[in-house]
Amino acid sequence: MRTPNRAQATWRPVDLEGLRPEDHPARVGWAYVDRLDLARLYREIEAVEGAAGRPATDPKLLLALWLYATLEGVGSARALERLCDQHLAYRCLCGGVPVNYHTLADFRTAHGDVLDDLLTCSVATLLAEGLVELNRVAQDSVRVRASAGAASFRRRPSLERCRAAAEAQVRALRAELDADPAATSRRQQKARERTDRVAKALAQLSVLEAKKKPAEKPEARVSTTDPETRVMKMSDGGFRPASNLQFATDTASQVIVGVDVTNVGSDAGQLAPMVEQLEERHAQPPAAMLVDGGFAKTEAIEQVSPHTTVYAPVQKPKDPSRDPHVPRPGASPAVAAWRQRMGTPGAQAIYKERAATAECVSAQARNRGLRRLLVRGLPKVRAIAVWYAIA
Repeated sequence: MRTPNRAQATWRPVDLEGLRPEDHPARVGWAYVDRLDLARLYREIEAVEGAAGRPATDPKLLLALWLYATLEGVGSARALERLCDQHLAYRCLCGGVPVNYHTLADFRTAHGDVLDDLLTCSVATLLAEGLVELNRVAQDSVRVRASAGAASFRRRPSLERCRAAAEAQVRALRAELDADPAATSRRQQKARERTDRVAKALAQLSVLEAKKKPAEKPEARVSTTDPETRVMKMSDGGFRPASNLQFATDTASQVIVGVDVTNVGSDAGQLAPMVEQLEERHAQPPAAMLVDGGFAKTEAIEQVSPHTTVYAPVQKPKDPSRDPHVPRPGASPAVAAWRQRMGTPGAQAIYKERAATAECVSAQARNRGLRRLLVRGLPKVRAIAVWYAIA
């Protein structure tokens, strides 16, 4: 029998680039990254040749690693660090450059504006080549579990007590440090961070209270772990802390052309901002927007109707004898045209493209690990959403 002998030392030449097949997805990601203009990222590097300081990790490598990790459903910086040491594809991308999870985690969320520009430029290139049309765009939301527990949500009296306790702890630690300069400052830093989180939670609570009726204000609650997250109704019918990620997808190519993130659990009011974003990104509004009933509010339809046609289902009336596609008295021309349009076979056939596009893109994001967020704060959550769009 042939048995393994793992103690035998062997010498062999290794070509990392030749260990992967020609059609490996990691090659596609590197080919994309290698053609990008990343001057903005290189300008932030302070290390220079001939001076003191450690060499910086090439932003191209970090970008390629996270793109491939996103495609493979890897969302943890620690997991990515392990893969760069153990997995052949990631080792080939690294090419002998060591990476650590701190560098990977910081890079993933620190350059949201650069990632946003990369998405815009990528779609612009596809538009120039005729691969994306922006003729019909489907918009849908993905509610993703936030990095905050349900027990972290507190009302104003509880938050005020937390702030007082945190400030008292900071004062006590400061006095301890003055009495003994050798005392550790780590506890003092954690106490200050706790005070900052509670202050942010109180600021978010004021915003939330302003949107509620006077009788409901005492019941408003905000998380001390992630003050910007909200409890939302999820796809399984349960209620959990989450963020609402909005994806706009070109129906002809299934390419994501717009991304937005909000902490509002409803899709009402999200249509018009997405149309404005697409017009700002690509210098042209979409000819048509395909959305579900949660987006179809009369104000939004009126706002986008001058340059974008809305395809959305019409709500069934309470009176079964009334035709839902007949305009109601006093309706605006845009809303009346929308009702009449959705009653035609042509519009109904076009609307079927929404599920085939938006639901497919959402399912792909779920399959690639977009089920739970490991970051906190809407800017970082938006950066994660853009990573998925670029990938």
